[in-house]
Amino acid sequence: MWTVLAFISALCLGCYDICKKIALRRNAVVDVLTISVCVSACILCVPLLLSRVAPDTMADTPFFVPSLDLQAHLYTLLKSVIVLSSWIFAYISLKHLPISVVSPVQATRPMWTLLGALFLFHEHLNSWQWTGVIIAIGTVFVFSFRNKNQIKNNKVDAVYYVCLALAVLIGACSGLYDKYLMRRYDHNAVQVYYTFYQALMMIVVWLVMHRKELSQRLLPLIYWTPAVFLISVFLVVSDNVYMLALRDPDSLIAVVSTIRRGGTVLGFAYGLIWLKEKDPLHKILCMIGICAGLLCLAIGSI
Repeated sequence: MWTVLAFISALCLGCYDICKKIALRRNAVVDVLTISVCVSACILCVPLLLSRVAPDTMADTPFFVPSLDLQAHLYTLLKSVIVLSSWIFAYISLKHLPISVVSPVQATRPMWTLLGALFLFHEHLNSWQWTGVIIAIGTVFVFSFRNKNQIKNNKVDAVYYVCLALAVLIGACSGLYDKYLMRRYDHNAVQVYYTFYQALMMIVVWLVMHRKELSQRLLPLIYWTPAVFLISVFLVVSDNVYMLALRDPDSLIAVVSTIRRGGTVLGFAYGLIWLKEKDPLHKILCMIGICAGLLCLAIGSI
């Protein structure tokens, strides 16, 4: 059952990436990120309030949100900063780069998380896992080398590629930090409170960046589309189903994470088929190589 939940999470994560790309077409990164985080916080208010009003009833469900002590809140606040930093770089790169470029690189995040676990948590890789890491790294290297001349000729694009790399690396750090937190605190509480902290931080950032418009009593122009709100819906569902999968005592975090990140294939296909992005053959080969590496990681983790 946990594998089915992992695939559902992957499907929602792929739809989440597509909605981000659609919402960012005509909107600023800060506007979309602020709205999506605030909507996510509103959604998660429901289980939090129910857990406080009817704790006995909610305690028997997988959506119960227990209280956290001060130390746990500080750790959760740090997670909010890490995740929000990764999202900011990811949104910037997705707004200015083709989604068929962003998706394959983002698909390598479980690989970097696994490498971090190797050094920080002293985990050991088997032959299948090493093969997957080598294939994925090699594919990304070839992909980057193939685009080297294009990046040199366009220094602006180079900045967005750096943002993409930072998003992946910080996201991998977030995954390692998740492993640390999940050993100590309830996952529902961490998800709810770190989302609230993110919403508060983004509201402050939004107010500062739009202070001139607000001083003139004019709201910033935002193009409201269903995708702006669906970002939050797909992300909350993806994270919740992902955590439900991890609740299964037989589940394997390496396999679940790998399956979940495979949802980027949807965004990749959307970019090539719907948006008609350039150089499809090269990007398809790149995605096949990365998927092959992730498949090896999954096989080696079973």
